[in-house]
Amino acid sequence: MTYSLKQRVFKGVSWSFADNIANSGITFLVGLILARILSPAEFGIIGIVTIFIAISNSIIDSGFSNALIRKNNARDIDYNTVFYFNLGVGIFFYIALYFCAPLISHFFHEPLLIPVIKIIGLVLIINSLAIIQRTLFIKKVDFKTQTKISLCASISSGIIGIGMALKGFGVWSLVGQQISRQFINTTLFWIYSKWRPAWQFSKTSFNELFSFGSKLLLAGLIDTIWKNIYYLVIGRFYSAGQLGQYTRAEQFNTIFSSNLTAVVQRVSYPTLSSIQDEAERLRSAYQKIIKVTMLVAFTCMLGLAAISKSLVIVLIGEKWMEAASFLQIICFSGMLYPLHALNLNILQVKGRSDLFLKLEIIKKAIAVLPIIFGIFFGIKYMLLGSVGTSFIGYLLNSHYSADLINYSSKDQIKDILPTFCIAFGVALCMWSFSLLQISNLLILIIQCTFGLLAVLLLYEKLGLSEYQEIKQMLFTILKRK
Repeated sequence: MTYSLKQRVFKGVSWSFADNIANSGITFLVGLILARILSPAEFGIIGIVTIFIAISNSIIDSGFSNALIRKNNARDIDYNTVFYFNLGVGIFFYIALYFCAPLISHFFHEPLLIPVIKIIGLVLIINSLAIIQRTLFIKKVDFKTQTKISLCASISSGIIGIGMALKGFGVWSLVGQQISRQFINTTLFWIYSKWRPAWQFSKTSFNELFSFGSKLLLAGLIDTIWKNIYYLVIGRFYSAGQLGQYTRAEQFNTIFSSNLTAVVQRVSYPTLSSIQDEAERLRSAYQKIIKVTMLVAFTCMLGLAAISKSLVIVLIGEKWMEAASFLQIICFSGMLYPLHALNLNILQVKGRSDLFLKLEIIKKAIAVLPIIFGIFFGIKYMLLGSVGTSFIGYLLNSHYSADLINYSSKDQIKDILPTFCIAFGVALCMWSFSLLQISNLLILIIQCTFGLLAVLLLYEKLGLSEYQEIKQMLFTILKRK
């Protein structure tokens, strides 16, 4: 990567990571406090609602954000057209959820879902009002502003949620937290952004953007349904309490895997799109991004799997023990999320949204098997099956993206294998400390201390190029501070 591009990526990564820490890290800490106050069943109710909110949000965006980011000469009429479409669809889906609430409640045998859905569904309209502002910041790789917004929204909503929980509001404290976070987010996006909608709507612009975005919409919709299908299966065939256990495990996983994926996806897509016509430069930049990203992903996710039991017990108590066993399995599929995202980004950068959609259909057809395991054999079998399908999904993604930039699956695996082996070996040693008959807090301290020192010494000794890239980035950030 050239110096200017590298600086752009590093700056974007650093601020995007800070944004995710503000948005999800603080939310995670708030979640730990709420998990000690509330019951697994109350978290399970919100887990059920999450299914429908996530699917609706995916349709509301309709792939237009990515289409706008990719379009280098986007005009005001394009942004206005997408804004009014997003808002209209947001209102439509809120009304649909409002009237479908009794049916959803009946399906899951949970009466409390009716009022919860009717209130929390308002986030669909609130979110739709800020999609364009967020897209403009991403397009400019301006994550500094987004970090400020996320920090304010996460802290404020966290205080509201904890306050309501302490006052005995139960599940409504989680509803209040989510509604307030999205409302503050949207309000601040409007304050910080200079863009304002005008009364414009172009059918030509809509058709142009939708021709690219529609395939991403379908692919994203399929992916969103499958990401939340476990919520549906556990909520329907098991108890709200077990769903609550699963949602806690997913939240721990999100801190590293999903946040890292979001950071990489948001920064790499606009950056790589800007050099989409320079084949050699694109391949070189992509290779470095993959190597750096997967060093972090393997180290964090395998380490998290190793300490899952002691971490969950120390942070939120033994009533969440089942979540610890779920988390250990989820980490092995979660470590590949960034790799999936990067390979799929190449398809978007190259304008192959048709391949993107095709891949999502194939992968989700394969993913039906773990769902069946979950229904008939148990939640753990479903999660184990998802690990296998995650590996298969990566091979499919990399196979198609390889032809577009001349970077084969074999070459990718060769590049990331050293960091996987190091991370796996260190994680295995960390896990062995869990066999000691001492307090979980002491085990956790020993595991984290050993793991941190071991990976640093090994990476320093081996002098891997991706490790040197990370060091350089961190030193640059520290010098600026």
